Amino acid sequence: MKALAMLALAFAPSLSAQIVYIGAYTNVPESKGINAYRFDPATGKLSPLGLMAETTSPSFLAIAPNGRFLYAVNETDTFGGKPGGAVSAFSIDRGTGKLTFLNQVASKGAAPCHIVIDPTGKAAIVANYNGGNFSSFPILADGKLGEAASVMQDTGTGPNHERQQGPHAHQVVIADNLILGADLGIDHIQLFHLNPATAILTAATPAFAGVDPGFGPRHMALSKDKKFIYVLSEMKASVAVMDYDPVKGPGKVLATVSALPADFKGSNTAAEITLDGKGKTLYTSNRGHDSIAVFSVDTKTGMLKLTANVKTGGRTPRHFTLDPTGKYLLAANQDSNSIVIFKVDQNTGALTPTGDSVTTGAPVDIVFLK
Repeated sequence: MKALAMLALAFAPSLSAQIVYIGAYTNVPESKGINAYRFDPATGKLSPLGLMAETTSPSFLAIAPNGRFLYAVNETDTFGGKPGGAVSAFSIDRGTGKLTFLNQVASKGAAPCHIVIDPTGKAAIVANYNGGNFSSFPILADGKLGEAASVMQDTGTGPNHERQQGPHAHQVVIADNLILGADLGIDHIQLFHLNPATAILTAATPAFAGVDPGFGPRHMALSKDKKFIYVLSEMKASVAVMDYDPVKGPGKVLATVSALPADFKGSNTAAEITLDGKGKTLYTSNRGHDSIAVFSVDTKTGMLKLTANVKTGGRTPRHFTLDPTGKYLLAANQDSNSIVIFKVDQNTGALTPTGDSVTTGAPVDIVFLK
């Protein structure tokens, strides 16, 4: 029996290293575009592969469902001598991680800051922060982007005169038949329908869900059973727990929970939010306190309880992500040019630094090639 067990172990498939792409700002000397690493899920270590594509401020990335193409927003306020940013398409060499530039189109709004690809791989949707709109693009058979098929312009203001002087589109979430767009400037979650065949967005009914005035929604995460949605406030560093209906979208706010310690004093803005694979732990990032907030989730009621704030070992954690196994969390510290790795407790979701980190210029986004 022992010999059979050893034989089985010898032929068991091993975990293979995965390629990780880093979106970044290119306003620092250390950053020229999209860098890549190999991630070893057995050890949690990152090994540098180098610069994969030189491009201006590719702050947020998305990979096509077929794993053959990568798309990046170029977060600028002008493109081609006109107001607005850009979106770039690349093909992926899955062996080396090398990116080959395909084409670039206008994002139809200034400072594009987020991009998603629909599950069919036929359309890309972009949030333009300074443009205050959401734009959609057809993806052609060769992976190239077509010109914008639709632009959904937001209007309005919020009570925070410094941050909400106009619309600020910040994130897109695809939830089955609904497209959800968080707008920090007008305290709305905009609701759309997407026709993947044409890449055209149309307003849903209702056209939006509101959060509390001055909340400033930035990013969102849906519960596994899709009965609740968690909406992160950038300005207040808190999470709103909302009812969710797959047809109508977000409903009423059930509770709002701070992502900061009760005794924190100082300036802070929140950035990223994600649920673990089991839906039992939710994480957000704090820029200022420079921590990852850890919440336990009551899966029946959707309620949250803040259980810890774990320092990220750097300044301004703009983004973080869980690796595909859920055993590690990688935090991107934008202003200290580092990615720090944490071990995730599989029972409690607690985070423990592994002691490993890498240096990379102004990291903003971390994407695994699955």
